[in-house]
Amino acid sequence: MVAGTVNNLKTLKVELTRFMMSYKFALHEMNTKIDILKQEFHYIHEYNPIEHVNSRLKAPESILKKVKKKGYELSLPAIRENVRDIAGIRITCSFISDIYEISDMLQRQKDITVIECKDYIKNPKPNGYQSLHLILQVPIFMSDREEHMYVEIQIRTIAMDFWASLEHKIYYKYNKEVPAHLTEELKEAADSATKLDRKMEEIHRKMAQIKEDNNEEKENPLELMLLNERFALPEDFLEKE
Repeated sequence: MVAGTVNNLKTLKVELTRFMMSYKFALHEMNTKIDILKQEFHYIHEYNPIEHVNSRLKAPESILKKVKKKGYELSLPAIRENVRDIAGIRITCSFISDIYEISDMLQRQKDITVIECKDYIKNPKPNGYQSLHLILQVPIFMSDREEHMYVEIQIRTIAMDFWASLEHKIYYKYNKEVPAHLTEELKEAADSATKLDRKMEEIHRKMAQIKEDNNEEKENPLELMLLNERFALPEDFLEKE
């Protein structure tokens, strides 16, 4: 009896460890993909739309709390299928256009399956919250199996992230019961952040056009920028027609 209980506990421990490790590996896979895009933009396009990347693995206590709150079955298969934000990544961008560009690049990758997309930028929440949320499924390869794991991606601008962080602090400071007048002020602040994002995007487009015009005048076809270093190609390197 005791031996059977011990063996069951050992089996459960292995299953729980494998369960959490799968999400850790899924985070690693997605972070690698994002880092590759970030470096490609830096070296090839001379502009990096990704400002910051933060990732987190939901704690077991938080997972169980959500399972209880939502009324899900208390089993690993049910949790895996229903709790889709155990692995989460937040990408912060400079401009709204960057958000959709990064989202499109991730969604086009052949080994990623898009499960859900919620656009709180085009359709903000009543309190003013804005962000683009993606639920993606990414494969991970273990020693004896291949598993497809859910990862939640949140993409937002710096202004959106600043507002969301402060709103979160205020929300929990008042035990989730924020006074009406503060709720209104938070909504006004969200509207101001939106106006700021749009204005900065407009300035960014104008500056990009100015830079493009200047580059056309000064560009040397035999000169390249490789890994932050200027490199001059020999004239006979180019194929003559």
